[in-house]
Amino acid sequence: MAQYLTVLTTTDSAEKAQSLAAGAVEARVAACAQIEGPVTSVYRWDGAMQADQEWRVLYKTTVERYPALEAHIRTAHDYDTPEIIATPVTQGSADYLAWVSAETTEG
Repeated sequence: MAQYLTVLTTTDSAEKAQSLAAGAVEARVAACAQIEGPVTSVYRWDGAMQADQEWRVLYKTTVERYPALEAHIRTAHDYDTPEIIATPVTQGSADYLAWVSAETTEG
């Protein structure tokens, strides 16, 4: 059985989140991408505290397709250092995971 991941990134507008999500699904590096937001992110950047609104994009993919998804995010994202965090899926519906595999198969 294939291994599966959820992969998280954030961006600073709903429009950018939609573009990141649609591009990954179109490229078949993610079967699905969900957009949530706005959320408030509090962080330190260049030595200063920041608090900004962001939108989360949560992708569903396979371990095999992760490198291509990460490359897609890095290429399409406009942040200097985009958040890209992958979390393993340890359990899931067999039918849903089969769909993720089918939708992320190249060609």
